[in-house]
Amino acid sequence: MDFNSRKSYRPVSNLTFISKLIETAAKTELLAHFSKYDLLHSNQSAYRPGHSVETTLLDVYSSILLALDSGKSCFLVLLDLSAAFDTISHSRLLSILESSFGITGQALSWIKSYLAGRSFKIKAKSSFSSVIRGVL
Repeated sequence: MDFNSRKSYRPVSNLTFISKLIETAAKTELLAHFSKYDLLHSNQSAYRPGHSVETTLLDVYSSILLALDSGKSCFLVLLDLSAAFDTISHSRLLSILESSFGITGQALSWIKSYLAGRSFKIKAKSSFSSVIRGVL
């Protein structure tokens, strides 16, 4: 990790306890919806019971071994998506939730209001960045 690079730091959320409870409830409901309608890709591991980084690594390792055992070439491309949510357009995210995942009505309005007006700043030692506004 390059401690001098601003890209090495992610914002810390200063949410109240009740906000964290609401986030957990929303996540639970969304995952139940995704599961009920089989909307998650079979390789999706994050936020799913019984799935983890370990299961993903075992799947990748197994796929590589199967390809090599059958005499095929194998290439592995790794992407760092750790800050993906920080960079996605909120309006694009809302559009995908509606069109691809069937999130509509009050649920979609609630998510939109949750994302609206978001901002953050980064603190490094005693210095702060300028305020960065959300992209809704």
